[in-house]
Amino acid sequence: MRKVISFMHLSLDGFVAGPNGEMNWIKVDEEIFDYVGKRISKGNTALYGRVTYQMMENYWPTAGDKPTASKHDIEHSKWYKKVHKVVLSKTMKNSDLTNTTIISDNLADRINEIKQTDNGGSEEILLFGSPTATHSLIQQNLIDGYWLFLNPIILGRGIPLFVDIKDRINLKLLPITRQFSCGVTELNYIVDRQ
Repeated sequence: MRKVISFMHLSLDGFVAGPNGEMNWIKVDEEIFDYVGKRISKGNTALYGRVTYQMMENYWPTAGDKPTASKHDIEHSKWYKKVHKVVLSKTMKNSDLTNTTIISDNLADRINEIKQTDNGGSEEILLFGSPTATHSLIQQNLIDGYWLFLNPIILGRGIPLFVDIKDRINLKLLPITRQFSCGVTELNYIVDRQ
């Protein structure tokens, strides 16, 4: 069965965005882009909340076509166009969206169906950003792991990664950890369901 992995940038004090959704504090550079690109290129399903999906959809389909496109823009745009996108939204409709599935109800059943599909041998379904969607999936015990990029900053306030946790979630740190030259530290955890 495939695993849902939450992919987030995180402040040292546990926030994924500023109070108004600001992400200008996140450190990314070519080293991180290349590293992340290798892992996501193995995946063929991306999971988004509505807000993150609309932000991605407004940029990535044509980002690689621009004359000033960076190597990262070209590679990620190509990946984005071919990956199957799953969007959690109660308001979006599935009418003319290419290679996109909208989940608006029966969240646990629908996510478990997707986790059980083979879909080309990919083992991970990456949940990109999307704090509200992440909170919903955490509350229904549907996240199997966390791929976190800990940024060297304390925000003091903002949108936390973890809210309204009803039951303790035991995590196991995987040995895949990396320190990047910009000061960001990668951490990989799997949910220990034992």
